[in-house]
Amino acid sequence: MIKDDCIFCKIANGVIPSAPVYEDDSFKVILDLAPANKGHALILPKQHFDNCFSMDDETASKVFPLAKKVATAIKEEFNCDGVNILQNNGEAAGQTVFHFHTHIIPRYKDDTATITWKQLTTEPAEQEKLAASLNERISK
Repeated sequence: MIKDDCIFCKIANGVIPSAPVYEDDSFKVILDLAPANKGHALILPKQHFDNCFSMDDETASKVFPLAKKVATAIKEEFNCDGVNILQNNGEAAGQTVFHFHTHIIPRYKDDTATITWKQLTTEPAEQEKLAASLNERISK
């Protein structure tokens, strides 16, 4: 499905011009218009999915192999020290455009782009209980 009111659907399907770095039947990869660093790219599926939860398994299985290819090209092109592969789901997680997309961001030891969170402390018994509960949900 393609949503008529989705800017990323329009970009991924060529209705709105972009700077594509890769395209196949399922995805378009473009340079981000508001990059964290030069070379910051976005992987956009051509079909509309609000987030990872609405994506079919076939499409989802293609995202990370493509992210690896794009990240490798970015690392070679920009000789960066590292690469973030980032994907947000929901407003609380930082998603601002509600069309699934994956960021590939070149990183340097001295850059100012940051991805941080407050580190919590854990108790082993609590971790074991949580792990068992999650395992049960995943195994359904």
